[in-house]
Amino acid sequence: MNRTIPIILVMLLSAGRFMAQQSDEAREKQWSLDACIRYAVENSHRLHKQEAQNTIYHQDYVNAIGKLIPTLNAGTNSYFNFGRGVDSETNLYTNINSFSNAYSIFTNLTIFDGLSNVYRIKMQKANTLMGKEQMEQEREMVAYDTMEAFINVLYYKRMTELAEEQVKESSNNLLQARRMAELGMKAKPDVAEMAAKEAADIYNLTRQKNLQRIGIILLKERMNFPVDEELDIMDEYEQMLVVQSEGVVPEIFETAKSSNPKAQVAALTLKMQEMNRRAMFGGFFPVISMEAGVSTGFVRYLNGSTYEPFSDQLKNKRGSYIGFTLSVPLFNGFSKSTTYKKSKAQVDIARSEYNESLRSLYSEVEQAVADMNGQAAAYQQAVRQREAMEIAHEINQRKQQEGLISPLELHTSANRVVQAKAEELNASLQYRLKARLVNYYKGESFIK
Repeated sequence: MNRTIPIILVMLLSAGRFMAQQSDEAREKQWSLDACIRYAVENSHRLHKQEAQNTIYHQDYVNAIGKLIPTLNAGTNSYFNFGRGVDSETNLYTNINSFSNAYSIFTNLTIFDGLSNVYRIKMQKANTLMGKEQMEQEREMVAYDTMEAFINVLYYKRMTELAEEQVKESSNNLLQARRMAELGMKAKPDVAEMAAKEAADIYNLTRQKNLQRIGIILLKERMNFPVDEELDIMDEYEQMLVVQSEGVVPEIFETAKSSNPKAQVAALTLKMQEMNRRAMFGGFFPVISMEAGVSTGFVRYLNGSTYEPFSDQLKNKRGSYIGFTLSVPLFNGFSKSTTYKKSKAQVDIARSEYNESLRSLYSEVEQAVADMNGQAAAYQQAVRQREAMEIAHEINQRKQQEGLISPLELHTSANRVVQAKAEELNASLQYRLKARLVNYYKGESFIK
């Protein structure tokens, strides 16, 4: 008994440490950009809706194929005849009550309908392919929206860090100024200026933290992340080489034209409308169909007379038939003509939308390349500006300690350094976003 108690205590302590370690790991989990994108894609309501829509497209395609397959039906009926009726054996009228039971199985096949069903199959196949491209487009858009929200949070997170550094610096300067004032080396107005600078920096820190919280709320919405759980992001990428693109816009556009889901959806929509037009045109042709069937039955009188057994009657009364039908549309109140003309108009609309989509895609590619090159140039200039501002600020700090400049001038110098760092950070993050967008138009997915 004395040995059992220490063993149980050791096991409980080990289990407690393990559970605490797991809890700490869960709390300390940080989300990278790619992890956020994958989570958003897996939990997106937009993608779930598109998946359900694709199921509808597929069922429409299966239904169109079924129109080319013969139909097969079976039927049966039972009748009690009272009073005057026809004798099934002699085909003469009789006044004897009777019971009859019939069975039949028959099939119907459309042999020719102007190829309308063939074009409907092609139309639904294009519709199914369009659904797949729409799914891919939604995936990429969810990924891009998540990436954009992630970049914003990352920007506010680093701006908060800069604000914290600024508060720390202003607090140290205020502490130094108060000590110098106690020694008679600083005037009270200078100390007041330093205190005002610290208060302004604390206000800016509060503001940046609030912007970061708002950014996280938006990122959670983009990811469909649980609202009651913490989301801590991290930047796993090292400083990337910021250079202007050497790609030619027409070349990137040709790649996007053949691979971008937006262009593929527009092309498949045009194809679908063209197949629909041809199917409507087939409605002007005659329709040839075939029908065949087998039937049999059973009859007995209800007056107690003898009757042929059930199995024998089914065998003896069995008959079969086959027939062909030709239907020629002559006039149907302008229904077919108006339907066909509307389908032609739909083709014109789809063609215009296709050309418009290509023109829009070209502009998007051109703008993405211009934005990336612009952000690259802005980043390089921001780096030079930040380096110059830091050197100037170091000089101003020494001047302020020697009493050569006022605290207000030092405050202005510090703000310029922070502004330069913010502009460098913004240019760097925006370049990363635009570079991923340009690579997307080159055929690279946002989802990794």
